[in-house]
Amino acid sequence: MTAPRVDTDTLRRLPKAVLHDHLDGGLRPATVVELADAVGHTLPTTDPDELAAWFYDAANSGDLVRYIATFEHTLAVMQTREGLLRTAEEYVLDLAGDGVVYGEVRYAPELMVRGGLTLNEVVETVQEGLAAGMAKAAAAGTPVKVGTLLCGMRMFDRSREIAGLAVAHRDAGVVGFDIAGAEDGFPPADHLAAFEHLRHENVPFTIHAGEAHGLPSIHQALQVCGAQRIGHGVRITDDIVDGKLGRLAGWVRDRRIALEMCPTSNLQTGAAASIAGHPITTLKDLGFRVTLNTDNRLVSGTTMTREMSLLVEHAGWTVEDLRTVTVNAVKSAFIPFDERGALLRDVVLPGYEGALSDSPLT
Repeated sequence: MTAPRVDTDTLRRLPKAVLHDHLDGGLRPATVVELADAVGHTLPTTDPDELAAWFYDAANSGDLVRYIATFEHTLAVMQTREGLLRTAEEYVLDLAGDGVVYGEVRYAPELMVRGGLTLNEVVETVQEGLAAGMAKAAAAGTPVKVGTLLCGMRMFDRSREIAGLAVAHRDAGVVGFDIAGAEDGFPPADHLAAFEHLRHENVPFTIHAGEAHGLPSIHQALQVCGAQRIGHGVRITDDIVDGKLGRLAGWVRDRRIALEMCPTSNLQTGAAASIAGHPITTLKDLGFRVTLNTDNRLVSGTTMTREMSLLVEHAGWTVEDLRTVTVNAVKSAFIPFDERGALLRDVVLPGYEGALSDSPLT
């Protein structure tokens, strides 16, 4: 198949929505270098370009556990108020520069208390940094709305506590909850107390599932824990044979459960073999509510524009396809219905209407 001509500028201007993106996986390399020097943390290299390459290469192991290990260096510089404020503000500005109009950022507060901050102080500081970034982006004419998901770590025992933190801060920018970390061997049902508390308090949550473990992980996340979205979910294809959906796959598609898919990251962790063969295209064509995401922009060396470009070049995606996954993401965002509707009506659909009229990708 001949790859369509890619107009990167057009792709960058398209309004985008990202639901699955980790704060500690999206730092600027130069910021990591500067903050590491300030706190006395030793990095593999202090050259920002070389450090960016190191992160990307280290993550290309094909193993989720080794992929996660790269976060040692980003988390090391996110233990102080100064580090959290800067990384959160820059996170928003980088989204805005990439054409993102709505984003949900996730992180685990329990991993950011080694410098003496309390859990509440971590959340309050990150929200302060995000708000500063949103204000600067709006002033620059590139407004972006960012909601926060707090993560409990699935290999530890503080998820119920973090769920309570999400409830406490839900009127201050926190829009939901997740569990993160190594999937295989740490089933979501281990954290039922957290999910039951969230359901009782009407706080939505997503669960990483179907990345390093298969259908049982997805089934448990949905039917036992009650997740409203699935992080990654690439292994749902194990329940699809010759285009025929099994019971679980049918449940996911028919009930419009969003799949937060991250192509480049999935290649790095071995959850997919290529962009051309990534399940996102098949699932999109079968009518699943797939969304396109970056997961970790530093570690995966990517942006939303790059993820779109890869699908256009290697999987034959059109602007209509990109609009579909963007609309899917906004529809599945953990913000109120009227806010989602306004975002679609006033920002997303008009942005794609203009691109569809003159884009070389259509």
